[in-house]
Amino acid sequence: MKLAIKDLKAAEKGSVELPAQFGEAFRPDLIKRAVQSIQSLNLTPYGAHARAGMRQSGELSRRRKNYRGSYGHGISRVPRKILTRRGTRFFWVGAVAPGTVGGRRAHAPKAQKLTEKDINTKERKKAIRCALSASMMKEVVVARGHRIPDSYPFILSNDLEQISKVKELIAALNALGFGDELDRTNTKTIRAGKGTMRGRKYKKKTGPVLVVSKTCPLNKVTSLPGVDVIRVDELNTSILAPGTDPGRAVLFSEDAIKVMKEDNLFN
Repeated sequence: MKLAIKDLKAAEKGSVELPAQFGEAFRPDLIKRAVQSIQSLNLTPYGAHARAGMRQSGELSRRRKNYRGSYGHGISRVPRKILTRRGTRFFWVGAVAPGTVGGRRAHAPKAQKLTEKDINTKERKKAIRCALSASMMKEVVVARGHRIPDSYPFILSNDLEQISKVKELIAALNALGFGDELDRTNTKTIRAGKGTMRGRKYKKKTGPVLVVSKTCPLNKVTSLPGVDVIRVDELNTSILAPGTDPGRAVLFSEDAIKVMKEDNLFN
């Protein structure tokens, strides 16, 4: 597959043949598994206290000769604690058992649970190649919600890596036809429900990702909403398919394609 090379003013400067990594068949199921494997690494283990719901005495004798016991009172065999007593008369309240107030949970979450989802190395690399090919399919990118120019996909010249200011990046993306995409990612909505109280009040759109060949001035331009900058050797399925949805708009620099081909990345 041959793509045009454009400069920051949308003028064509030639063409380049994409490496074999972009020729992988589109496999949404494999991409989803790879992204879920990455997401599982970010889960925080949580669980109940080992003595939760069992920090009081719920022992109640059923023996005939024990005056503190419940023998002969015609009550169920539920663990109970003494709330009040008057002589040999006791007032018991259910405790410890899962069906009682303040009792333990029947099957509480355990911090020892293994939440990581493993994926084979060959499958992970194949999933990255599938996500790369999906990002070059215009219909898949549009179906994901991106507003891209009619000339997409294309490769950018190495001038992209020398951008050091946000206003320069905005001007370049507008010239390339991503103005509507920037408007889409610049808006944010308030999350419904109690999620507003848990550190994720706002929902933001995901925009294009700019792939460079090495650490460069563009890596420091990170304040543009929805737009990410990453080195080509750090690509993964979570970046190419956020939320397990493949088809994110990707803009490669000319050197990034060259590095991918020469270093045989993701093969």
